[in-house]
Amino acid sequence: MARGTIRYWAAAKEAAGVPEEPFEAANLAELVVNVTTGRDELAKVARRSSFLVDGHPVGTRAHEAIVLADGVTVEVLPPFAGG
Repeated sequence: MARGTIRYWAAAKEAAGVPEEPFEAANLAELVVNVTTGRDELAKVARRSSFLVDGHPVGTRAHEAIVLADGVTVEVLPPFAGG
């Protein structure tokens, strides 16, 4: 079980109500479940978001396959409107 920080950006930050928070989770899938349980709006945002793990994009890899290490920073990036 890793301990780290999850950072929220844009709509994820608004839905979480905080810019970041500590977490404990073994992989990215577990982390997402842990932080979205009981937070319906954050769960909606997370479903359409991209994730960075220590600055590296997760892309289309299965979240269960993304093993987290102690001290890791995970960032939640909702889709951004451009223009």
